[in-house]
Amino acid sequence: MTILECRPPWPPEYGPDWTRFPIARLRYTKSRNRWSLYWRDRNLKFHEYDLADPTPHIQDLLD
Repeated sequence: MTILECRPPWPPEYGPDWTRFPIARLRYTKSRNRWSLYWRDRNLKFHEYDLADPTPHIQDLLD
């Protein structure tokens, strides 16, 4: 599951489409029954967020 930042079109000459920019990702490991949070760097690579431990409850990471 990827978390996106969504922005309205601006300026008008760019067209009517909103931009969507991935900023985080939640990954589930079935063998461990755990969700992990990842952040994206400027090179478009995701890294595990070390300030949030993996958890069986996705809501813990969203909070």
